[in-house]
Amino acid sequence: MYILGIESSCDETAAAVVKDGHELISNVVSTSVAEQALYGGVVPEIASRRHVEFISDTVKKALDDAGMTIRDVDGVAVTFAPGLIGAVLVGLNFAKALAYAADKPLIPVHHLRGHIAALYLSHPELKPPFLCLVASGGHSHIVQVQDHTHYKVLGRTVDDAAGEAFDKVARTLGLGYPGGPAISKAAREGDAKAYRLPVPKVEGRYNVSFSGLKTAVLNAVNQAEMKGEAIDVNSMAASFERRIDEILAEKLLLAAQDTGADKICIAGGVAANSLLRCLLNEGAQKLGAKLYMPELRFCGDNGAMIAAQGYYELLDHNIGGLDLNGLATLPIDYNGQI
Repeated sequence: MYILGIESSCDETAAAVVKDGHELISNVVSTSVAEQALYGGVVPEIASRRHVEFISDTVKKALDDAGMTIRDVDGVAVTFAPGLIGAVLVGLNFAKALAYAADKPLIPVHHLRGHIAALYLSHPELKPPFLCLVASGGHSHIVQVQDHTHYKVLGRTVDDAAGEAFDKVARTLGLGYPGGPAISKAAREGDAKAYRLPVPKVEGRYNVSFSGLKTAVLNAVNQAEMKGEAIDVNSMAASFERRIDEILAEKLLLAAQDTGADKICIAGGVAANSLLRCLLNEGAQKLGAKLYMPELRFCGDNGAMIAAQGYYELLDHNIGGLDLNGLATLPIDYNGQI
């Protein structure tokens, strides 16, 4: 079964064709990240306009690369939630028109479910149930994946997401956007023990909080400036990266230990962080669990992950109508038809 996936929830306009939920046929990503970097982060209006400009050619190239036409696919999957609502609506409305014109099923896909489905592209043998940390610019969740379309959230951020914290700290340190890769690059030249950063306390055994950690870096930079002192940017980046990765790893491994999970996964943009991968690999080995990580090309937003999840949503008869609306927020464990 061939599924066309369309993704436009943030600053990537993406389309892909995937067979049977795990076999990549084509994958095309058009991005406005260089333009967003001029402003230190995503400007929703600019992102939406670029989606309008990119989406037709992006989808066409994905089909061309697959050697297919829209008539050859079995369904059109699209991110409908959550995300920047203007950006989401561009992809959703394009998918609606395409599905209607070609008389194909329209398949609504939750963005975080898509990130988890990216794992099936890298590890076709992976089957639920398993435990997954989904960490990106807008989300940080620890999720029990019960089957391909049912989930239970065990923990989440109570304020900033991990990726958002990386972006804001990178901007504070003058390292540019996107923040995760910029901080990791600087951290390689720094001393992670140079700055003592706090470990935020939060209610909920598996919940996390990054707002206070981000503020601690901002305060340290401001105090140094007022005293006329220089901040060691590389060491601050290293200290911040290690602290945030240790928090994420500790919470996921704690949840794995408590639930007896023998399969541990990470997904989302922050899953590309090499230190986090290392910490989780060491922790999983100690627990006797197997760690699954997506290929780096599937960590960021892409159409392949949406097509992969779309396959399982279609098998579960989760079909959208022309009245399907985009949503800025929606829990990953929503139930029922949309």
